[in-house]
Amino acid sequence: MKCLHCESLYINKSLIYESKYWRITLAPDQGYLGRCYINLRRHIEKLSELKKEEWIDFAELVKIMESALKKAFCVVMFNWTCLMNNAYQDELPNPHVHWHLRPRYDHKVEFSGVIFEDKEFGKHYDRTRNLEVSDEIRNKIISRIKENL
Repeated sequence: MKCLHCESLYINKSLIYESKYWRITLAPDQGYLGRCYINLRRHIEKLSELKKEEWIDFAELVKIMESALKKAFCVVMFNWTCLMNNAYQDELPNPHVHWHLRPRYDHKVEFSGVIFEDKEFGKHYDRTRNLEVSDEIRNKIISRIKENL
């Protein structure tokens, strides 16, 4: 059965960081500057299937990414979500454990000529917000994050 998350493990153009168990890529949607996906490098369907070493590695990634994003863009707080709802919209669900990281800002951020604004700061993020930036801007965002790892 096809798994988009497993397939994404082989795409390197958006890669920010890899650990032994996880892979972090920049999300296409940059409505929240620095939004990332964190994919487990093996296919499992539930958080309860994670091994202790994978949890420990994930905890370390949280520290690494929050620090890097704070330095890169002055992020104020972070929303980490692991929902997997979309997998169950398919006739044959095939969920893959992954996380969404949405940096949150109480101020406008200008980066490479683009203004990023978090109008819902302090409230639930807006799932309908979508800002696809050019490949050039995406590469600059990735580079800025990597510089601060």
